[in-house]
Amino acid sequence: MSVPYSTDDAGHPAPSDGLSQSVGPNGPLLLQDHFLIQKMAHFNRERVPERVVHAKGGGAFGELEITEDVSAYTKADLFQKGRKTPLLLRFSTVAGELGSADTARDPRGFALKFYTEHGNYDIVGNNTPIFFIRDPSKFSDFIHSQKRRADNQLRDNNMQWDFWTLNPESAHQVSFLMTDRGTPKSWRHMHGFGSHTFMWYNANGEKFWVKYHFKTEQGIENLTAAEAKAMEAEDPDAHRRDLWEAIARGEFPSWTVNVQIMPFEDAADYRFNPFDLTKVWPHSDYPEITIGRFTLNRNPSNYFAEIEQAGFEPSNLVPGIGGSPDKMLQGRLFSYPDAHRYRIGPNYLQLPVNQPKVEVRSYNFDGPMAYRNGADPVYAPNTVGGPAAAVDLYEAEGYQVSGEIVRSAYELHKEDDDFGQARALWEKVLSEPERANMVSNIVGHASAPEVTADMKKRVVEYWTNVHPDLGSGVAKGLGVES
Repeated sequence: MSVPYSTDDAGHPAPSDGLSQSVGPNGPLLLQDHFLIQKMAHFNRERVPERVVHAKGGGAFGELEITEDVSAYTKADLFQKGRKTPLLLRFSTVAGELGSADTARDPRGFALKFYTEHGNYDIVGNNTPIFFIRDPSKFSDFIHSQKRRADNQLRDNNMQWDFWTLNPESAHQVSFLMTDRGTPKSWRHMHGFGSHTFMWYNANGEKFWVKYHFKTEQGIENLTAAEAKAMEAEDPDAHRRDLWEAIARGEFPSWTVNVQIMPFEDAADYRFNPFDLTKVWPHSDYPEITIGRFTLNRNPSNYFAEIEQAGFEPSNLVPGIGGSPDKMLQGRLFSYPDAHRYRIGPNYLQLPVNQPKVEVRSYNFDGPMAYRNGADPVYAPNTVGGPAAAVDLYEAEGYQVSGEIVRSAYELHKEDDDFGQARALWEKVLSEPERANMVSNIVGHASAPEVTADMKKRVVEYWTNVHPDLGSGVAKGLGVES
């Protein structure tokens, strides 16, 4: 039986179900890829009014202080030594709805908004340094597999394993998820990561690639699967409550801000693709550098106004910081602000929590819920004294790209593979008790009644590719002959 071809919503045959159009295998994505644009734009409009992803969360306000001189790497105002910058941090789960439990096995969102002297700078990260996929064309499919079925509106673990096992690039993130770090004790007791690769450029125009690491100063603490399950019934808002009460009693949580910095030229022939979101950069190659710390010290006065209506977007970049050829980042540069325009409204940046702390002189005006006073002239360029672009602030953000327009996975570097870093996590990072818990967590998740016998075999094969011992442990737990 032949499989019918997939289409876009206008019935056009789809050229790919999981690959975006880019300039060469490793280059930036193209706005002309209307298949990708329609897919992302439709996904952003699936739910009203809660967020499509990261619906359940909480947050607080605080301050970033930079303690080290990194002006050799970036001219970004907020990262200059001695600078103190107000911030908002929102934590969340990814797949659950507004009423879901805080302690579910899920990555945690770690979204930061810095109110800088050059406008807002947002880092939209997670409590993991990696992600499940590397191309944004797969994102809505991935989230659909974590959500609810169309027929009975129930979550279905079989869907999750179906997607994961068909996308082996997910192995590193799923490995992380199935350890006890998939169920942190609280938001205060977990690390955060920018996850993506970004570009820094200094006042001389020199460029560098950078990754952000936010290390909790409270220490890492996690729940076992049994503890997390018990907490779901006892207090489904445990993480939101913990953060609020800690700040209210003056125990202000803090994180050390570290970065990994890669010379711009290293990326071209590095041993694996440094822009692949399913990979981490080994610390032996690019050690972490501590540049400062931030503290949360104020609870919101109105949760809906200051947390629920907060809009975070990786396209909020300031001079000294740019994007990279990370395909997931490229997709999110469009997807996040587009989701806010739909969910909150086109003037969401005029809400107090999203307003920059500097004067806004934009030629965008009117639209629903417009608040900011507009003034002539309302167009650019003009000869009547209107504001003009600060071209000189962004002179160094460009870089050379070339290549044929294709739909392709990343061009492989010499050590690229989907299971190697997940294998290193198992072999070199986890202790024996943590390995045992990981096996138990996988077996528990894949033992759900809806997971079929054939799917269990695929689950065993998936984990055997990570490590034979892990695969045999999962096989034994699931009763599958390995």
